[in-house]
Amino acid sequence: MSVISPRSPRSREGTTAVSPPSSRPDPVVRRSVRPRLSAEDRDVLWLYLLTRAAIWTTAYCARWLFPTDADARDPGSVLAPFERWDWGHFLNVARDGYFPAESGPWDADWDNREAFFPGFPLALRAVHTVVPSWTAAGLLISFVAGAIAVLALARVARLYLPDAGADRRTVQLLLLSPCAIFLATGYSESLFLALALPAWLAAHRRNWPLAATLAALATTVRISGLFLAAALALHFVLTARTRADRRPLPWLALPALPAVLYAWYLHSHTGDWMAWKHAQERGWYRQFHPPWEAWSNTWESAFDHVQTTGYAFMFQAELLAMVVGLALAGVLIRRRRWPEAAYIGLSLWALGTSYWYTSIPRATLLWWPLWITLAAWSLRSPRFRTAYFCLAAPLSTLFALTYLTGRWAG
Repeated sequence: MSVISPRSPRSREGTTAVSPPSSRPDPVVRRSVRPRLSAEDRDVLWLYLLTRAAIWTTAYCARWLFPTDADARDPGSVLAPFERWDWGHFLNVARDGYFPAESGPWDADWDNREAFFPGFPLALRAVHTVVPSWTAAGLLISFVAGAIAVLALARVARLYLPDAGADRRTVQLLLLSPCAIFLATGYSESLFLALALPAWLAAHRRNWPLAATLAALATTVRISGLFLAAALALHFVLTARTRADRRPLPWLALPALPAVLYAWYLHSHTGDWMAWKHAQERGWYRQFHPPWEAWSNTWESAFDHVQTTGYAFMFQAELLAMVVGLALAGVLIRRRRWPEAAYIGLSLWALGTSYWYTSIPRATLLWWPLWITLAAWSLRSPRFRTAYFCLAAPLSTLFALTYLTGRWAG
């Protein structure tokens, strides 16, 4: 079995040989990105709907069993469990803008909302024009985007794995992963994946204008879009062999444009070209620190009893997620999957050079090579599959309850 190498047209017939990417669109790739829903796609969507129902069931139970006030007789709004943490920042930007009433980082009680890219808030504001509830609008965006993302992930998996059911298994591993709750909330992960994964598919079709456009849209949502753009550029370099192949090269600069425009917008209001980074530093301690210092500070917070137990547990999850990311990068390098390795490596560098680790478990949702690699291992070893689901299921429920009850969940 080829673990994470795009397969040749003969791979579905049972061969494991992998031919180098050609300069022309691969016929298997073309089938993999067809717009029509296949039976496999419908199975993926059914799995997606079932996991959404499970999360809503968990949210319903959390309202009744874990109220903020132990003496409460009313569980509160059905949407209240989803109004946590970063959702407040997205809501504030969508509803009031980045600098309402001339307020900004010069105010003592500023919430550092400019640390969040505008893609999701803009989508939220647009959907709110037809959905009166802001929370419902955010959940609807993530619901639709998540469906697009899992379909795209399944099709990406078909590029890499020849096994029947590999696409379904890959999606299953993602949707039952510990931090999968964040694909169902009013957060930006689902929207990012709904743009990034089709961009990756378009790149494998050598449709570079489409790939660059989707990557640019992904960059409006999260800074990770720039990591995706770097991976796409490396994929272009490795596959463009003729002068005709290199003609789309200027398109690869497009994903940087949203980041530049956002920096210009923030500068026009704050006079600071690095306003986004400085907001990250003020709000989330993302000042640059060498990787070993970041690991040491996170370890201290996790195990030296300097944090409350809830925060300490989540710092332990941060350390584990970093180890998983480093192992994944090693596997990708060993398999010579250089574009994917670049994407993961840049993500790890950005997340691993702060004062301490923050949000690495959530970032695993964006690491599609991880889910494809785990799917390959689970198809090879039934024991690995059983072990994964036995561990992931309780952790997924635990993280969902942690978030839905207002505690920090990575």
